[in-house]
Amino acid sequence: MEKSEKKEKIVSSNPTEEGDEVKLSQAPPEEKHSKKRKEDKDKEIEELKKKLEEREKEAKEHYDRLLRVAADFENYKKRAAKEREEWTKFANEDLMKAILPFIDNLERAINHAEKVLDTGVMIEGVRLTLQQILQTLNRFGLAPFESVGRPFDPARHEAMLVVESDQHEPDRVVEEFQKGYLLNDRLLRPATVSVSKLPEKEYQAK
Repeated sequence: MEKSEKKEKIVSSNPTEEGDEVKLSQAPPEEKHSKKRKEDKDKEIEELKKKLEEREKEAKEHYDRLLRVAADFENYKKRAAKEREEWTKFANEDLMKAILPFIDNLERAINHAEKVLDTGVMIEGVRLTLQQILQTLNRFGLAPFESVGRPFDPARHEAMLVVESDQHEPDRVVEEFQKGYLLNDRLLRPATVSVSKLPEKEYQAK
C-alpha cells in the first residue's frame, strides 16, 4: 500500500512540472510587442539611412553638375569677351581697305602738284577722289543729306547762326557750314547750318 501511494504521489507531481515548462516557454505578450516594435524601428532606421545616402549621392551629383555648368559659363564669357574685342578691333577692316586706294590717289595728287604749276589739274584730281570716296562709303550705308533751302529740323540740323533774310521763308536753312550724314538711315552727324528769320522791320509790320 505504501508503494502504491508513493507511486500516485509521483504521478500526481508530473502535471505540475509540465505546466511549469509551458509557462516558461511562453513569453509575455508585452515582451513580444516590444521586440517587434524594436525590429520595426530598426528596419525603419535602415530605410531612412538608405534614403539619406541616396539623397546625399543625388545632391553631390547635382553639385558637380552645377560646378561644370558654372565653369562652362565662365569659359563662354571669356570666349565672348575675346571675340567681342577682336570684332571691335577689326570691324572696320573692309572699310579701311576700301579707303586706302583714295589715300594713295590723294598722295599722288599732292606729289604731282609739287612738280606742276597748273593747280586746276590737281583740283580736278582731288574732286574726283572725293567723289570716289563718297561712292565707296555709300556702299557701307553712309549718305549725306541736303540741308540748304530746307526747313530747319532740330533732329538733323545744328544752328550756328540766325540771319535776317527777305529772300527766304522763316526757319529755313540758308547756308551749310558742315554737311550732315546718315548711316543706314540713322543720323550719324547733324549738319551745322545758319537759319533764316524775318528782318526786324517786316516782323514789326506783321
